[in-house]
Amino acid sequence: MTAPQATDIAPPAVYPGRLHRPVRAAVAAAELVAAGLAVWGAFWAWPHGFATITTVVGDGTTLDSQRVFGNWLAGAIAFGTVAAVLVLDAVREVVLAVRARPKRIRQDRGPDPVPAPATPPATEAVSDAVSDAKVTGDD
Repeated sequence: MTAPQATDIAPPAVYPGRLHRPVRAAVAAAELVAAGLAVWGAFWAWPHGFATITTVVGDGTTLDSQRVFGNWLAGAIAFGTVAAVLVLDAVREVVLAVRARPKRIRQDRGPDPVPAPATPPATEAVSDAVSDAKVTGDD
C-alpha cells in the first residue's frame, strides 16, 4: 500500500478578529438588563427562604420559631452572583466597544538600536570581603 498523496490545497485564510466593534455596546446593554432581572430574582427569592411557625400551647402560651430554607437562600445568592458577573462582563464589553482601536501601522524608523552589554558584577570585591571576614562560632 502507498501513502496518500499530498494535495496542494491551501487551508482557509484566517483573519484576526477586531476588538473595536460598536455592536459590543448593545451586548453590554443586554447584559445589564439580564443583571437587573437577576437582582430582581435575588430580592424575590430571599424572603421565601424564611418561614415563621407559631405554636399555641395548651395554657395559652404562644411560641414563635423561624425555619430557614437553604434552597431559597442559595438561589438568591446565585442570582446575586450571576448579576455581579454580568455587570463585570458588561463593563468589559463597553471598554472593548469604546476604547480598543485598530493598531496603527508604525513608520519604519530603521533598525532598532542594540543596547549596550551589561557589565558583569564585581565579584572579586565581594569574594575578597568574604575571605577576609573572621568566622567565629558566637552568634
